Amino acid sequence: MNKIVRIALLMLISLQLYAGFFKTLGFDILDTGGNKIILKGYGLGGWLVPEGYMLHTPGHGSPSYIRNQIIDVIGAEETAKFFKLYRKNYVAEADIKLIADWGFNHIRLPFHYEFFSPIDSPGVFINTGFEIIDTLLVWCKRNNLYLILDMHCAPGGQNYGNISDSDGEARLWTEPANQDRTIEIWKRIAAYYADEEWIIGYDLLNEPVLPEGYANTVLRDFYICLAGAVREVDTNHILFIEGNWYATDFSGLAPRFDSNMVWAFHKYWNETDLGSIQQYRNLRTQTVTPLWLGESGENSNGWYYETIQLMEQQNIGWNWWAHKKFETVTSPLSATITPEYQQIIDYWKGNAAKPSRSFAISAMTGMANNLKLENCSFRPDVIAAITDPEFGTVSKPFSLNIIPGTIEAEHYDLGNNGIAYFDKDYKKVRWDADQPWNRGSAFRNDGVDIEKNSGLYNIGWIEDGEWLNYTVTIVYGGKYNLGFQIASSTVTGNMQVLLDDQVISESVSIPNTGDWQNWQTITIESVELPSGNHTLKLNFIKGGFNLRKMVFTLVDNSVIEKLTPHLYIGKNYPNPFNDHTTIPIILTRPENVQLLVFDLKGAIITELVADLLPAGLAEIVWNGTNSRGKKVSAGIYFYQLNLNSVQQTVKPMLYLK
Repeated sequence: MNKIVRIALLMLISLQLYAGFFKTLGFDILDTGGNKIILKGYGLGGWLVPEGYMLHTPGHGSPSYIRNQIIDVIGAEETAKFFKLYRKNYVAEADIKLIADWGFNHIRLPFHYEFFSPIDSPGVFINTGFEIIDTLLVWCKRNNLYLILDMHCAPGGQNYGNISDSDGEARLWTEPANQDRTIEIWKRIAAYYADEEWIIGYDLLNEPVLPEGYANTVLRDFYICLAGAVREVDTNHILFIEGNWYATDFSGLAPRFDSNMVWAFHKYWNETDLGSIQQYRNLRTQTVTPLWLGESGENSNGWYYETIQLMEQQNIGWNWWAHKKFETVTSPLSATITPEYQQIIDYWKGNAAKPSRSFAISAMTGMANNLKLENCSFRPDVIAAITDPEFGTVSKPFSLNIIPGTIEAEHYDLGNNGIAYFDKDYKKVRWDADQPWNRGSAFRNDGVDIEKNSGLYNIGWIEDGEWLNYTVTIVYGGKYNLGFQIASSTVTGNMQVLLDDQVISESVSIPNTGDWQNWQTITIESVELPSGNHTLKLNFIKGGFNLRKMVFTLVDNSVIEKLTPHLYIGKNYPNPFNDHTTIPIILTRPENVQLLVFDLKGAIITELVADLLPAGLAEIVWNGTNSRGKKVSAGIYFYQLNLNSVQQTVKPMLYLK
């Protein structure tokens, strides 16, 4: 056999080996084409395994506990209907498409074993889980996302916590029959999906915790039995193996026991440096087995960015937790708690009377409907921290901040601590200590402390030396009065205002207003601001106050006039004119605008605009023609500006031929 034939044969064998399925090779995970890949994904936490903290329910917070709480208020039959609606709305194809659009390449699906075998029914099997996963696979295929199956709740509970739906004891370990049942369920799943190329692999056991007195060898022996059973029916898919103590302790699990496996660790509430994952890197080297950060999150944007950068620098894929929760800043999608659902929560907490069954049914239906993607609030800062590689180096606009106009304090730039803002507490690095990064827990997930009062946001807990950047668009250059809405109940604070790192106000004194929500406006007068895009920086020299908004008012209102909080109009120029004139309109948010031209008799000459205009400057030109394109006679005309069909102003102009 000559050399060319041998090479061709080896290539053919290699293609056959890797075609269709993800595999491991040394320290790497390879995709279906045999190419090295970094897994970047989101977990669908809360969908098939509800957790109390996600739904804001009190008590143990396990799936069974939550179900019983709901049964208490609406009954078993309505509870079954509720969960059908809940699951339909929590994850739909629109959610999967959005995750793909964000740039992720896979999804981790946490599931409860009850979808394959009912609770307390050993030997009984159902198809519910397969039906759910089959539908999810259709969505994944249409949106080019791969899937990892994660047994989040094993029979008996693999740990003693609510996340495994245990009763407070990890009975997977204390009652061997539960191990047999787990193996049997996984074998059925593996046999069913053995040839499914869109499944990367099986995360066999989420966050196991062995009871006291059980060595890690017990976990290893179980994994070997479980892996062997899976391999009897499926030799194609990767096996993801988690360590003891919530996937952090891998001692005693080496050496590797499968030719196509990955060590899957979890990372929460510790530092973002190399030392925080050194034990896993050592394990990878020792066993020549890839690593995967199978679950992480529940921290600040800065921690997210730093952790993901660390993982990718170390050739470690990752999966974030979780894509949607109620009233959250740590996930990209936040569902609203309705007043009716809040009453149910208050009852569960013992702070309200038990609601009527009809009220509770309506409340729970409303709660489930708020989980629809279109009803959720989007947290762009979370996605920026996870997906934008420049989050740690470049300060970027969070919103369009138009001057003249009002800039909300919480609309500072996107970027990490020290880039878009500086706050002394911006991430949680200890699991055993309270380290709030956003003390108000509102609106954004940065180190900046944002709170919500009476429906409005403000930045609070401002400390000495902290600062904020705002990318601003100054539509008209000129002199402005700068108004800052502040509140304080302590000694006088002080801040400095800069534009493009040049000081425009050396010292702004902040008075004691008597209360943290007693708002007062302090004004800096006649500050010259140039037109264009700029960076406005607030440097808090002495903290101890709250900031709600900034208002920029052009001193010369003969040039530009404020009509509403979000609409300004400038004088048309030139005026008089003999060829064309320009009418400037400034919007600080998108609005439906109509601009009409009338003659002296009040007859409409033409309609220049009738559309939804974006935020920013719109310069509307009239060339002296009517609606039929014919030149009008010289004389006085009027332009009328309507906003959302309501007249805002009428101004004259003189047309000369």
